[in-house]
Amino acid sequence: MKSLTELWRVLAYELASICHTSATQDYKTVLRRVKHEGDSYLTITLPAFAKDFERSLDVGQVSDDAFAGFQRRAGLPVFLGGFLRNVFDEHGAVKPTTDIVVDSIFAIRQLCAVFGKIERPCTQARNARAIHDYIVADSETGAWEESRSAESLDDFSRIASLLFSDVSTKLEQSIFDGSVVPRHGPGAVAERLRGNAKYDLSVWPERLDAVFPYTEFGVPGLRYHYLSDRVQFPREDEEMPSRVILVPKTQKTPRVIAAEPAALQYMQGGISAILVDLLESKDSLVCGMVGFADQTVNQEMAREGSREGVLATLDMSEASDRVSAAQALALFRDFPWIRRALNATRSTCAQTPDGEVIRLRKFASMGSALCFPIEAMVFLTAVFVGIERELVRRGARQRLTASSVRALRGSVRVYGDDIIVPVDCVDSVIEVFSSFGWKTNLNKSFWTGKFRESCGGDFYDGEWVTPVRFRRDFPSSRKDAPAAASLVSFRNQIYDLGLWETARWLDTVIRKVLPYYPVVASSSAVLGRVSHLPFQAEKIHPELQHPLVKGYVLESRIPRSVASGEGALLKCLLSSHEDPRHLERSGRPSVVDMKLRWRTPY
Repeated sequence: MKSLTELWRVLAYELASICHTSATQDYKTVLRRVKHEGDSYLTITLPAFAKDFERSLDVGQVSDDAFAGFQRRAGLPVFLGGFLRNVFDEHGAVKPTTDIVVDSIFAIRQLCAVFGKIERPCTQARNARAIHDYIVADSETGAWEESRSAESLDDFSRIASLLFSDVSTKLEQSIFDGSVVPRHGPGAVAERLRGNAKYDLSVWPERLDAVFPYTEFGVPGLRYHYLSDRVQFPREDEEMPSRVILVPKTQKTPRVIAAEPAALQYMQGGISAILVDLLESKDSLVCGMVGFADQTVNQEMAREGSREGVLATLDMSEASDRVSAAQALALFRDFPWIRRALNATRSTCAQTPDGEVIRLRKFASMGSALCFPIEAMVFLTAVFVGIERELVRRGARQRLTASSVRALRGSVRVYGDDIIVPVDCVDSVIEVFSSFGWKTNLNKSFWTGKFRESCGGDFYDGEWVTPVRFRRDFPSSRKDAPAAASLVSFRNQIYDLGLWETARWLDTVIRKVLPYYPVVASSSAVLGRVSHLPFQAEKIHPELQHPLVKGYVLESRIPRSVASGEGALLKCLLSSHEDPRHLERSGRPSVVDMKLRWRTPY
């Protein structure tokens, strides 16, 4: 099986040839440090090097405290020194933009970040630290709520009313008249129910029933009221807590999410669907300022910010875990039914993996269907609080109006915890964030230099410098279908960047696992290699007369999950389903396999 260091060597040598330097000594350094430190040098240490590099680009100078743990010579690290000297002058200042500067910036980031998000389990110590940080963040959120003044959210609520009054009015009406259509998400729930079993709701909290009665939302129709005799309606102090779980993120730290109780997730999904549609509607005042599906808007704004210097990209630390319930409810100060619905559907307690149950002060953990839309609204409101305060400070305006908000379209956008704001308002916005108890990740926020990153798009002076990530270890056989598919995807992304020597080396690795490995278009279902050369048909379909190639195709197996009679009817009434067997099989694929098939190469 090929090692990560072998791939790093091939990649480094090709990038060095493009940047007119040598990577021989750099590779020797990698071998030496991996021998003593293990793969964590590639997956943790080098990504940290990349962060210091990005910060240097942002401030325009290599600072004395950057690149800790790396030997220096003439002010620059010896490691990747040939690349770095293409970017920084003898005084450590960033050179004017040229092709070699941009190529070297990309090369450094590619070599340092390539393994930064590989899917490997974290150590127990790192997992424990992530849970500890989750608890601490919630505790600090509670401390903010307890210490805040009565007027601390007045400006926040006023501006939220300006931004979202149209959205909130329609959502309030939907909740009031009972037109919310509940839905389950694909993720885990606290009860560990899978697939269609989620529709046989056996627990419906008392506080949820007060706003969304079980007999209206948990049964297929009026004649099924008898089902309420089989359901528990626990008081708040008897409810099952959400279940805190860890999912892969990086080797440095896992992602902490919470599996919500099924009934809460069910109603969260219904409210979220309405809210997201309203926020993205063309009729909304904030249309274009919040996003949930299209990351390219953020990426293009980040590109503009890197080129023109007028837009900043901000990133939040522990974003979901620091939005308090009070802040979320303050969005809807004049909308009592929304406030009741949010209180009824949020988890009030969470159980950590070691069994500890904590009372939540955050509005919602990741895992709640309402986490991201409410988070986006909270952050966007805080951004405009900061903008208004900056305008008042300059004497330009007393208060924001609808017209002044519209004028900022194209300059403000929130997508999760990726935030874009005008550069001249950054300090004021960050100050507001801090006053609400939030943490701006200054290592991933940029506004002074020519580097910007947002939603997976990284740019320097308008040029794309986003590294391709190696997500999974090399597959040892065809049985490891996800790893094989990931490796093919990585190879094709590398090829599209013009790193053809590396792609050629990867082809030799892939062919040992996939004997059938044809040239295909990126849209093909076949695991094959993308090429600027045309594909070659191996035969023609006898009936449809289109070309076919022989290759491996991913096939997933949806787990068996037979719905009960009432649960099946409820599921069918709530939404349409293209799969005719959705009442027999449901949920995320339990197995992903590869089969040798004849398919079109496009």
